[in-house]
Amino acid sequence: MSRSARLHPDGKMRCPWPGEDPFYIAYHDDEWGVPEYDDRALYEKLILDGFQAGLSWITILRKRENFRKAFDDFQPEKIARYNAKKVHALMNDAGIVRNRAKIEGTVASAKSYLEIMEKGPGFSKFLWDFVDGKPKVNQFKTTASVPASTPVSIKISKELGSRGFKFVGPTIVYAFMQATGMVNDHLVACHCHATCGGTHRKPRLKVK
Repeated sequence: MSRSARLHPDGKMRCPWPGEDPFYIAYHDDEWGVPEYDDRALYEKLILDGFQAGLSWITILRKRENFRKAFDDFQPEKIARYNAKKVHALMNDAGIVRNRAKIEGTVASAKSYLEIMEKGPGFSKFLWDFVDGKPKVNQFKTTASVPASTPVSIKISKELGSRGFKFVGPTIVYAFMQATGMVNDHLVACHCHATCGGTHRKPRLKVK
C-alpha cells in the first residue's frame, strides 16, 4: 500500500510508519536516518536488524534496552567469547527474542566484526566505503517508491556473508542502511528529510 507523509498534531510532516506512537515517533525524529559512524553502534544495529527478521521493528525497539543488558551492551569482544552455557541463558531470557539461530549468529558476527577491526579496514569504514563515505539522499514521495533492497545492499550482504556474518540478507541490510543513515529514505515531505544528518538533530544515545 502506498502511503504519503502525514501531518501530526505538532504541525510536523512525518513518514507514515511511526503512526501516532510517541516512542516510535521519537525514534523516527531523533535516530532513524541519522548517519552513524561508530563501529560498535553499527554492529549493534546490524544485529538488532537481524533479530527483526520476521517481526516488526517496533517489537525490537521496545526490547532494545533488554537486548543491551542481555548482550553486554553489544560489545563484540565479550560476545565473541560466549559459550554454550551463555547461549542457553539467553534462550531463557524473556526480555529478548529467543531464537537460537539468531543468538548463535550474533556470536559468529561478533567474531567476524573483530576480524575486520583487527585486520582492517575497521567496521565503519568497511560499510561506508560502499556509499563513498556519505549518505545517498533519495527523493521518495510515497512508501511505495521505497525499495526493499538495492544493488548496493545486495553487494554489502554478499560481502558480509562471505566474512561470516549471519542474518545479513539484502533486505535486512537495506533496513540497516536506512536506519544508520547510509541512505536517507525519509519521504521528501517529511521534516526529517532535509535535516537528516544535520547538527540540530539529536545524536544517537550512546550506551555507557
